This record gives sequence, C-alpha cells and structure tokens, in this order.
Amino acid sequence: MTLSHHVAVITSDEQALIVASDLAEDFKRDSALRDRERRLPHPELEVFSRSGLWGISVPKEYGGAGVSNVTLAKVIALIAQADGSLGQIPQNHFYALEVLRVNGSAEQKKRLYAEVLAGQRFGNALAELGTKTAHDRVTSLTRDSSGYRINGRKFYATGAIYAQRIPTSVVDENGVQQLAFVPRNSKGLTVIDDWSGFGQRTTGSGSVVFEDVYVAAEDVIPFQSAFERPTTVGPLAQILHAAIDTGIARAAYEDALHFVRTKTRPWIDSGNDNATEDPLTIKSFGHLSIRLHAAEALLERSGEFLDKAQADTNAETVAAASIAVAEARAISTEISLAAGSTLFELAGSQATLIEHGLDRHWRNARVHTLHDPVRWKYHAVGNYYLNDENPPLRGTI
Repeated sequence: MTLSHHVAVITSDEQALIVASDLAEDFKRDSALRDRERRLPHPELEVFSRSGLWGISVPKEYGGAGVSNVTLAKVIALIAQADGSLGQIPQNHFYALEVLRVNGSAEQKKRLYAEVLAGQRFGNALAELGTKTAHDRVTSLTRDSSGYRINGRKFYATGAIYAQRIPTSVVDENGVQQLAFVPRNSKGLTVIDDWSGFGQRTTGSGSVVFEDVYVAAEDVIPFQSAFERPTTVGPLAQILHAAIDTGIARAAYEDALHFVRTKTRPWIDSGNDNATEDPLTIKSFGHLSIRLHAAEALLERSGEFLDKAQADTNAETVAAASIAVAEARAISTEISLAAGSTLFELAGSQATLIEHGLDRHWRNARVHTLHDPVRWKYHAVGNYYLNDENPPLRGTI
C-alpha cells in the first residue's frame, strides 16, 4: 500500500485546530473550481493526510493526539467551510476508527492505528441498494482457509476512491454483520467512480464491487455488536455529519455577507441602492446569524456530551450524547439549507452567483442533508424529553 510520506505528528487539540485553520485557507482557494469541473481532490487529500489531521482521534495510548470530540467536530467544520466535499471525505474514516476503538482487539488497534498515523486513509463500503431496509446488508463474508472471501456490491461509498483501506460491512455465515478493513489493492475489488450528485460533487461517493475478494481474519472486526449494546459509534458518526453541514452553513453565510457588501442590487425593496441599509436584507442576516450561532453552539455542546459518553459509556450517557448530537444535526440541516437559499434570495438572478460558484453551498447542503432523514431526529429528541425514551442504538442517531 502507498503511504503518504512525511506525515506530521499532531499532539494536542490546540495544534489540530491551528493546522485545520491553515489548511482550510488553502483548500478554499480552488474549491469552486473543483466543484465546477468535478476535479477530484487527490493532491489536496495528500496534503490533508500529511498534515496529521486524519490521525487526531487515535487514542494517546496508541500514539495519537486523542483529541476531544469538540475539537474533532470543529476540525471537520473548518474543512467543510472551505470545501464541503473535502469536509465529508474523512467522515467514514473517523467512523471506522470509532468502531475499531470500541470493538477491535488490542492487536488490531495497534496495527490499524499505526497505519493511520503513517498516513493511510480509510474509506467505506457500507450502504447497499435493493435491500428491504437501509440497515439490511447482503454482502457476504465466507470462510476461506485462514481468512475470508467477500462478495457483493456497495454504493454511496464516500472516500473509497481515495482510500488505502476500505472498511466494508459484511454478513458472515451466521448472519452477523462484521466490518472488514479491506486493502484497496485487493484482487477482485473494483471502485467505480459513478457518483453523480449535483452537490458534494467531489466526495468520490461511487460504487464498490467485491468479487471473491480475500481478506485476512485479523482484518475483520465485530460490527453488529456495536449496536447491540450502548456505544458511541452512532453519535460519533452523526456529529461529523452535523459538523459538515455547520461548515457549509458558515461558508454560505460568509459568502452572502461578502456578496451583499460588494455587489450592487438595484431591486432592493427599500429603494435605497445601498444593500447594507435595506431593512429586509438586514433582517435576513439577523435571522441567519442567530441560527448559525445556535448551530455552532449546539455542535460544541454535543461534542462535550460525546466526550462524557466515551469516558463513561453506559445507556444513560450514550442516550444523552445521541440526543445532543441529534439536536445539533437537526439545526445544522436547517441552517445549511437556509444560508444557501438566502444567498440566492439576496443575490437575485445575477450570473455572478454561478460564475463564482456560490450556488455550490446550497447544492452541497441539499445533497448532504439527505444522508439520513432529519425528521427522525426531531422524533427521537421529542420522545426523549416527553416520554423519557432513549433513542435506538444505530448509526443514524
């Protein structure tokens, strides 16, 4: 496998945020161009990997920074603000690392964490088409001498095209789901770049086909059991999605401010040709800023709840973390869509909006917020507070 060379070592939360801020400035520069031309960000991901940020959730005892989930979410939000697609690509990487943390053996953790700290990226091959429910899987894992064989097809495999390993959900001969960390260069494994979303265009969320792919026994980790007892796998996955949407919202908001301050709008409702003095424009920014600040505050709060649940994992702490994250996920969905839409409303039909790629914020938010239904977040939150009912144990809550 190819490893990124000269990978930096990040040792603290403060350092992670500084590195992420610096990278975000660089990634923002050509983000509109990458979106417009669907230019896959291979060079940017190499820089991203070498920065050391892909290893910041590795626990300290395994050589990582072991940053807080508050910091992890802020890092993802910063990168997503610069480029929504780049912010989403490591989501499944960190998700797989959390499964490894809660279900992997000491040997598996030592070996796979070391790969990550050396610069390897993990993608994903989880979702499948044609199953009875979104949670069902039919991709098979069958025994073969000292290891296993995998057969099946996955879609929405974000990051697989960029990864050195592709964590894959499989069903073993007993009908139990496992997570196989499959090397990208395995014989019989094909990654197909057939992602055609009108937003998040460079996430590489295409298909992965497994045709009698061999995987070593030591690269298979229990997966289903992560949802048969309280663990932080679900809320960890969801806080990253909330961070992506929050970052997209911040980008749309900042671009809307810049656009209104610098562009002429002769159709302003008040008749005043100064957009910054138009009362309805001012009201729009007041409305946006309040909800954006609320989303950012709830994202930070949810990270604190998740930190507590990781430190002391039980039914109560995991439920509280899941609900806190669901709140952040719900409001980040709303504000990311609202900020992108308001940018259209304030800019009107000027061609410059599309010429400068400002339409990408709404497109990115519209596509990413469909990852899993936000309406169920409201249901889970209401049921928790009204009926003292803990949310279900799954990756979408």
